[in-house]
Amino acid sequence: MTDVSISEGLAISARYNVATACIKPFSIPQARRALENTTVQICAVIGFPHGNSSTKTKVFEATEAVREGAHEIDMVINIGKVLGGEWAYVEDEVQQINEAVVSRKALLKVIFETDFLGDAEIIKLCEICTRVGVAFVKTSTGYGFVKQENGMYSYNGATIPHLKLMRKHCGAQVQIKAAGGVRTLDDLIRVRALGVTRVGATATVAILEEAKKREIGEEVVEVQVSTAGASQVSAY
Repeated sequence: MTDVSISEGLAISARYNVATACIKPFSIPQARRALENTTVQICAVIGFPHGNSSTKTKVFEATEAVREGAHEIDMVINIGKVLGGEWAYVEDEVQQINEAVVSRKALLKVIFETDFLGDAEIIKLCEICTRVGVAFVKTSTGYGFVKQENGMYSYNGATIPHLKLMRKHCGAQVQIKAAGGVRTLDDLIRVRALGVTRVGATATVAILEEAKKREIGEEVVEVQVSTAGASQVSAY
């Protein structure tokens, strides 16, 4: 992304008063300037998008991002270690990064990349994140494309079954962020009904403009939505 496109995204974040603007670490100074007179907080990603950096590198990256002004850190797990069942490594990494972030008065979200994982791995990660006491678990980076039998690549992102699984197996204090696949207001309402408290979406403008049309704003309203028989939020 260019600085111009990042600036456009930050302007959207400010205009719609979203919770955070999610950016790469090099853009933190730019985000601080753009969001200075707003309540929008800065979220920086580390080990992104594949989670392959060493734990030491991730801790350094997280520490520097918070020092630069990030209020939240989104880390990507070491996916290979998860798939290999090296749970001690995975838990130690999450623990070290969480301690580095929380000690500097920021919070941590742990990205699972659920497209690559089975239910057993997702459940184990939920248990680890609950023990460590992270603030959020998150489904996806947006880059978790999986090669299909026909040679094409596809990506699901947040799915209804995975979100239900994460909510069931995380402690009550751990919040859930759905990222990828939430493309409409109905998608947003649907995942909220599952217990999701934060959504990452590139369709922010479309979703919130539709909310205005349907007179859904900051006041609490009751909206009927069904998740029966649904497997995906939206298809890519």
